[in-house]
Amino acid sequence: MIEVLVVDDQELVRLGLRTLIENEDGMSCAGEAADGLAAVAAARRERPDVVLMDIRMPGVDGLTATRRISADPSLAGTKVIVLTTFEHDQYVFDALRHGASGFLLKDTRPADLLAAIRAVVDGGALMSPSVTRKVIRAFVANAPRPARPHPALDTLTDREREILALVAEGLSNEEIAARLVISPATARTHVSRAMVKLGARDRAQLVVFAYQSGLGD
Repeated sequence: MIEVLVVDDQELVRLGLRTLIENEDGMSCAGEAADGLAAVAAARRERPDVVLMDIRMPGVDGLTATRRISADPSLAGTKVIVLTTFEHDQYVFDALRHGASGFLLKDTRPADLLAAIRAVVDGGALMSPSVTRKVIRAFVANAPRPARPHPALDTLTDREREILALVAEGLSNEEIAARLVISPATARTHVSRAMVKLGARDRAQLVVFAYQSGLGD
């Protein structure tokens, strides 16, 4: 059973998400929270598999809550999916940098949201296909970058660095395979090795490392 914590300051939104989750086989709503502080407390209490996190909330916002959840060793198994809108694109990269496993638009179709929850639980990272390239390229370009690249970047092979740059473009394993004329399984293996070498917890953090290391567009 996949346990999902719903975090949003709008009661109607929480009700809709809770109803959707509770009516899906294999999923259950672990609880609700209306602000970031309550979200962190609920996550520590319930230990959900996934947190659906709104960003703009009164008091402690979703970015701060995401950072606290991701930094808590006891919540290592909890993944955060940020729910955003086009008006708030600028928060997406910060959400990924603070530990979110990806993001979705609030107008995502219900079936896609449920699929996203399952994808994250299965170890993947999720970025809404319709905005990934636009958002990451636009806002990472304006984000502060460290003075030096990831300290383990030199441990990557040339092929792994090449694939890391393609991951930063938002390409899936299948798209990477098509671009490099290799099999999806080979692309997946290279991505996994890059994650291990760089210590990335998931594909979303791999994108962050790529941009911070100057490998993104």
